[in-house]
Amino acid sequence: YRSYHNMIYGRIKRYFSPKAITIASLRPNQIDEFYQSIFDEGMVANTVIHYHAVMRRAFQQAYKKEILSANPFDRVERPKKNKFFGQNLSEEELLTLLSLARSEAIYPAIILAGCMGLRRSEALGMRWSRIDMEKREVLLDTKVVEVEIDGEKILKPIEEMKNSSSRRSLPIPAPVYEMLCEEREKQDLYRRMFKGSYNRAYDDYVCTDKLGNLLTPRYVTLRFSQVLEKNGMRHIRFHDLRHTFASILINKDIPLFNVSKYLGHSDISTTANIYAHLDKSGKDISAETISALFDDRHHD
Repeated sequence: YRSYHNMIYGRIKRYFSPKAITIASLRPNQIDEFYQSIFDEGMVANTVIHYHAVMRRAFQQAYKKEILSANPFDRVERPKKNKFFGQNLSEEELLTLLSLARSEAIYPAIILAGCMGLRRSEALGMRWSRIDMEKREVLLDTKVVEVEIDGEKILKPIEEMKNSSSRRSLPIPAPVYEMLCEEREKQDLYRRMFKGSYNRAYDDYVCTDKLGNLLTPRYVTLRFSQVLEKNGMRHIRFHDLRHTFASILINKDIPLFNVSKYLGHSDISTTANIYAHLDKSGKDISAETISALFDDRHHD
């Protein structure tokens, strides 16, 4: 809501108000000019797509309610999405990073992203009450986000995931299980050490600091960059740990369908769009099948 509000009362209002264009008089060429003004500010196509989606939806609502006789956005080309390829760490680099970051407060978030492919918000939202240590499974049903209200950034755990596929149960790999055991012991120790100064509000969360406060998304991103720099590792985004996880699975010939389920994508086409360039298994199998067919004919 805050994001939509800022778009409408920010850039959209700034652009259209001085031009005295009304909702009824808006023409497709004026929409194109608005999009071009966003590109002129150095923004990418994905930013324009966000504006297109918000405005088209609003105009569609007006059309359905017969406030407008047509939706001018239906006559406008939606910009093509930017193709983005994340930077993946190699298996060796991932192992090195995990070893170097072991003493960091953000280590749990790093290993959850790199060894389970969790989004930053999902890693920060992991809760002890959703973990079955005997079965070594976890239910992901909470995310932690920062929202800005009246100029103040507020940390908010939300029991509502990005989509229905994002709410998922996953097996816990051995290194993550080991981290969870250590983290639980550390949290028990900090609670005893800091007593009244310890924040008990987030006792159910895995990713907390020494005083029991939830780690913020901004802190994780900032500290992650510092950890890479301090250890002379090449710079990647925190989200690239998720890409690294997916890339390792695909390079081990794990089918895209399985990878998609693990990542919590709403549709396998999302996984295919991002990772199809890595998926050699299907191509290799196809090539081998054709080769075998011709070999059989040759022998006949």
